Amino acid sequence: MRQTIKGVVRKASKTKKLLPFSEQWWAKLDLLRILVLRELEARYKGSVLGNLWPLLNQLSQLLIFTYVFSIVLRVRLSLEGLPENNFMYGLWLFAGLLPWTAFLNGFLPAATCVINQSNLVKKVVFPLALLPLVPVCAAFIESSLGLIVLILLVAITTQMVHVTLWLLPLIWIPQLLLTAGIGYLAAGLTVFLRDIPQTLVVVMNLWFYATPIIYPASLIPEGWRNWVFWLNPMTAIVETHRDIILQGEVRHWGELGVATMLSAVIFYVGLLIYRRLRPAFADVL
Repeated sequence: MRQTIKGVVRKASKTKKLLPFSEQWWAKLDLLRILVLRELEARYKGSVLGNLWPLLNQLSQLLIFTYVFSIVLRVRLSLEGLPENNFMYGLWLFAGLLPWTAFLNGFLPAATCVINQSNLVKKVVFPLALLPLVPVCAAFIESSLGLIVLILLVAITTQMVHVTLWLLPLIWIPQLLLTAGIGYLAAGLTVFLRDIPQTLVVVMNLWFYATPIIYPASLIPEGWRNWVFWLNPMTAIVETHRDIILQGEVRHWGELGVATMLSAVIFYVGLLIYRRLRPAFADVL
């Protein structure tokens, strides 16, 4: 499995000839690739299961929520073209948890990446803009293992693979922009305000339940539903992720477009603030 993750990272480097970036940018991307590989190896170094741990954590969440909502509370879902049973509720839940877990596991470690790498901060030649991107990319790659398992389970259950899977990059773009943008903002502010990581944990608990991950969006009161869809980018990302994988259609093009624009704005603002604060990092650390 560890070799699989390394392969994903290395295959990304093979697109070098297809993108018109300067040599300086390619050098930074190569350095980012090396840092992400080192991060993935360091996380589970010495453990027996290695990089299988993220997948096991995701599956344990799936089992807990399926037991609570599907068996104890007897919540039932009726999705067009899909069988109505407890297992399908688990797949529906897993499809929503995957992008959220990648989002959460990406920017929370990014918040402390600068203060944990003070030796790199004091090196003049090191590109500090890469530091928050390392945990963001590592979490995204880890989530790809769960995505492969989800697609296989859906194919076995429904006996079909939807062609809409080719549209998954349309979700990854806003997801990565949003995660990296908040990661940049949190990483820069944490250098000066050490309460930021603890504050983010509280905010994320509220954000999780404000996003229709463990309950259908149809249960949100009608007067609130539009606000949740248009102002919370994760709602459009989670709902479109489910639509593409489970039902083979995209029902929220408008909301996804707005989520992409909001994510781009958050990324720009986060990077801008990070760059403004960066010259003072070495003085504080």
